[in-house]
Amino acid sequence: MDTVGGRLKVLRATTGLSQQALADIAGTKQSTINRYENDASELPYRILLWYADYFDVSLDYIFCRTDKPQGKLYEFRPRMSKETEQMKAFIEMCFDPKSPMNEKLKQTLLNMLAQDDDIK
Repeated sequence: MDTVGGRLKVLRATTGLSQQALADIAGTKQSTINRYENDASELPYRILLWYADYFDVSLDYIFCRTDKPQGKLYEFRPRMSKETEQMKAFIEMCFDPKSPMNEKLKQTLLNMLAQDDDIK
């Protein structure tokens, strides 16, 4: 059975954010995020609204009333964490520069990261 905390955990995890990173963005403590995700604390409505706005999902999705996350501006593009430069370095490392197919794939991934940066 889905829970509010479970939904919050999935939203955070799909963006690659740690609990600490999300806590920093939200201006709270990692232990608070942990309590929310494990249903150990009830969330104030302002926090629920913050999650809905930040992840652009509906409150019905957060409350497990639907499996469709569409928010008012919904276009599913998980936000990348602030480690974009590290991800670019990782991509560079993963591909053999001698292969034309690897170069094409590398460029595609770098373009996707650039588009994500443009959205923020």
